[in-house]
Amino acid sequence: MEEKIDPNKNTALYIQVKNILVRRIQERIWPPETLIPTEQELMDEFSVSRTTLRQAISMLVQDGLLEKKQGKGTIVKSQQLVGSAKLKGFAEEVIEKGKTPKSKLLRAEFRSDLYHEKSMLGVPDEEEVLVIERIRFADKEPIALERTCWPFAIGKILIKHDLDNAKFYEILENHDIVLKRASEKIFAINATIDEADLLGIRSGEALLEMERLSTGFDDKPIEYTKTKFRSDKYHYNIELIR
Repeated sequence: MEEKIDPNKNTALYIQVKNILVRRIQERIWPPETLIPTEQELMDEFSVSRTTLRQAISMLVQDGLLEKKQGKGTIVKSQQLVGSAKLKGFAEEVIEKGKTPKSKLLRAEFRSDLYHEKSMLGVPDEEEVLVIERIRFADKEPIALERTCWPFAIGKILIKHDLDNAKFYEILENHDIVLKRASEKIFAINATIDEADLLGIRSGEALLEMERLSTGFDDKPIEYTKTKFRSDKYHYNIELIR
């Protein structure tokens, strides 16, 4: 469907142009690392002035979606996923970047011998915990290795679902189990041979490991997760206010 600019709308012309360009990037009409059409081509397509077009492109450059290359033109930047200090799942972060999340289940099993994980979750030694290990993808590209641990009662809920595609937080909320807060620790580590093979990188490359403990509104632990991210595809933003 052809997208047109409407000069009679309340939305400024450069914002309308920007929104169309964003959709083309998100829908991969313009894939990463490719040149977008020239200024003149876009001015002719949208029937806007050079100033209007440059305003729209400048905003996308500031947002990190486009990059100006001297002597070449403007290209679509390859996007890193950005974690933030908000309680979100990986799939939510991927979708917010206009990408498609996918998972590949490596294993899911109830274990009784994971005493550190039981301690973190505050469950008795005799109780089993559910361990789920998955590779997480964005647009078919492996981004992270995720290992989540859940108390037995929650594990019984999750194990009934398709764990290749399951969005854990969404499933829990549908069962009136709502996460209230989480504490996270972040470490710099190096990929083992097995981890590198699963993520499609070289052994020893840098990974960003995030350890998360999430609690519910009763302040009881719900989730203990370790996720190892490719550092070339993921970074973490924290806003500090004084």
